[in-house]
Amino acid sequence: MTDGPSYQNPFRPGAGQKPLYLAGRTHEQEEFRTMLRQQPVSQNLVLTGLRGVGKTVLLDELKPIALQANWVWAGNDLSESASLSEERIAKRIITDLAALLGPLIELRELKPLLGFTSKDTISSRPIDFNDLWSIYEATPGLVEDKLKATLESVGNVIGQLSRIDGIIIAYDEAQNLSDHRSSEEFPLSMLLDTFSYLQRRQVKCKFLLILCGLPTLLPKLNEARTYTERMFHIMRLQRLSKSAAKDAILKPIEIARSPLKFHDALVNDIIEMSGGYPYFIQFICKEVFDAWIGRAKQGMRPVVPRQEIVAKLDEDFFAGRWQRATDRQQEFLQIIASLDNCEEEFSVNDIVIASRKLLKKGFSPSHATQILQALTEKGLVYKSRRGSYVLAVPLMSQFIRRQPWDGAARRV
Repeated sequence: MTDGPSYQNPFRPGAGQKPLYLAGRTHEQEEFRTMLRQQPVSQNLVLTGLRGVGKTVLLDELKPIALQANWVWAGNDLSESASLSEERIAKRIITDLAALLGPLIELRELKPLLGFTSKDTISSRPIDFNDLWSIYEATPGLVEDKLKATLESVGNVIGQLSRIDGIIIAYDEAQNLSDHRSSEEFPLSMLLDTFSYLQRRQVKCKFLLILCGLPTLLPKLNEARTYTERMFHIMRLQRLSKSAAKDAILKPIEIARSPLKFHDALVNDIIEMSGGYPYFIQFICKEVFDAWIGRAKQGMRPVVPRQEIVAKLDEDFFAGRWQRATDRQQEFLQIIASLDNCEEEFSVNDIVIASRKLLKKGFSPSHATQILQALTEKGLVYKSRRGSYVLAVPLMSQFIRRQPWDGAARRV
């Protein structure tokens, strides 16, 4: 066999990497199309789920759907530094809007909103950040007042363009956004109030907010404003069904027209190993495919390097997160991984009871609650809306069960 494009690996693991075939997200895309037809906009979108479930990939897939429906799209990844204060998040939004609107609006269309009269010389050039920021700075009041006025001005101009129905502001990694009472900065509350205001005002141009992030985003939204349950439609991405997972494995090979094929037994093994999570499907398939290519070129029978794949996945995906925990916290996670419901929701009481059975020195309810809070801050667990807890990393329990126990701490 010779080298050639037919032997290129069709699988693409990686954060936000778009696969050759997006499996199992048709329903979510149809829901989004329905949201774009709102008149007026009454619900925004929260896209949430565990790491590796394909949130960023789906978010990227929603953008062309919006563009096809005559919406324009501005957005970015939301870093922790950008969300520290109200002014920083306002500047982030205006920066993203300026990059979007530059090709669409000329300064002469915006000047009347800046207080210029018709006697002024009207230049004709694309608007930029400084033009929008001048509206922001010229508006009296708080940061929220300034941001509302800037977006409303932009909306009024965009509303005059018949080819555009609305503006979508979309932010990934939105779990980084939160209020900071200690410093009297409330960027999340300000963002929610601003979009609620614009949607009540029914500006000529519609505005839609999309926040994409880990499930820890949801309690932050509810804490910031109680009305967020009515303000957002929540899409919770789950693992793929067996049929969708099978498509995620087989369709890329078919699209790439590869001479290498996965037999049914191997497909079922990959689905079982991956738990149906899109990232793990891509990761495992890439490793299997690479191994097969190497052996096929040497005329050898292909085999599945299962142990090597698990070891590499442990090192690349799980080990760094595991090492964030202290020894006692790792012991605590081992108790969680011993629960029958460890991949679903579990309670403080579940952990306390199991720890008394497995450890010489178990955890009290108060101690367990403290450790869960610390693990939440480290991104290893999160609190569900029903007051229980969930591991924040898919298949983490399997990795934890592969780790050795401290023999001195465990009951015989």
